[in-house]
Amino acid sequence: MRTASGLALYDVTVRHHGPFGPITAVDGVSLDVPRGTTVGLVGESGSGKSTLARAVVGLDPPCAGRITVAGREYGGRRAADRRRLGRQVQLVFQDPDTALDPRMTVRQSIAESAGAFVRLDRHSREQRVGELLELVGLDTGCAGRLPRQLSGGQRQRVAVARALAVDPAVLIADEITSALDMSVRAALLTMLRDLQRRMGFAMLFISHDLAAVRHVSDAVAVMYLGRIVEIAATESLLRAPRHPYTRTLLAAVPSLHAGRRPPGEPLLAGEVPDPASPPTGCRFHPRCPVGPERRPGRDVCAARDPQRDAAGRPHRAACHFPYPTDDRQPRAGRVSPDDDGDRTPRAPEDLAS
Repeated sequence: MRTASGLALYDVTVRHHGPFGPITAVDGVSLDVPRGTTVGLVGESGSGKSTLARAVVGLDPPCAGRITVAGREYGGRRAADRRRLGRQVQLVFQDPDTALDPRMTVRQSIAESAGAFVRLDRHSREQRVGELLELVGLDTGCAGRLPRQLSGGQRQRVAVARALAVDPAVLIADEITSALDMSVRAALLTMLRDLQRRMGFAMLFISHDLAAVRHVSDAVAVMYLGRIVEIAATESLLRAPRHPYTRTLLAAVPSLHAGRRPPGEPLLAGEVPDPASPPTGCRFHPRCPVGPERRPGRDVCAARDPQRDAAGRPHRAACHFPYPTDDRQPRAGRVSPDDDGDRTPRAPEDLAS
């Protein structure tokens, strides 16, 4: 697995204690995010995305597997490990109000983060705060304000500035655009791409918003019931998804151009199975919309786990009967109006659809 001093996960497993026994929230996940690149992580609520993020930053230490950051492995349970990990990996939460102390000014919040690992005198702290505010596109006049005096977009930029204050090797963005309106969301995503080009950090971008994922990601990983079921370069996955679950996610994307939606695309039905007692074989098979005409050996889906069959491929799909890679039919839904094969910044109305 190639890390290039970024983030690498090797068969990471995280279990929680539920009322009726252990629950495996993340099950054997391997993922590579080289420095200077972004991997988008998508999936339904409860698929394990946020638990995986918490495992990387040491809040939910894995019970199995390995995590390396900037080429160094972290156990996650020793205090010294967690402190070193805190400088290398930073997490930006969905709601900046939970990350920013309402009683602290912007200056105090950023200075606290900047001085967490390096001793700075008063002048150096002030200079660093100004640099970070400028970096995220905020006027230095914001430094004396409290969080409640800022807009939602400004608070999220302050949260990003706090995270970047220690120059991390890895930035994890967990649903950071979900509470923002369309134009603010587009500006924040463009800012993240610019910052990554300047600073070179690896980014794990977790979101339900497939348009936002496409805007910033070099590759996309799809999670279902604690496992990654498909991973590929962004354009490859969005143009020709191979796993039926990925197709159902794309089919659910609202479109302003209903005529562009291909007929007969699969729709997601049923409820997510209980993670305390996942299905045997392919975990998606009880909800899979693919008919028996494409699955003549249907019994294999319930009998054998396809996870290992997908290892080592550039476009990996953990499915016994994946769609072919040369499937060029239009994909379901609409992630952006013009699929031009790059991640050129889109207009706000493009990101909303």
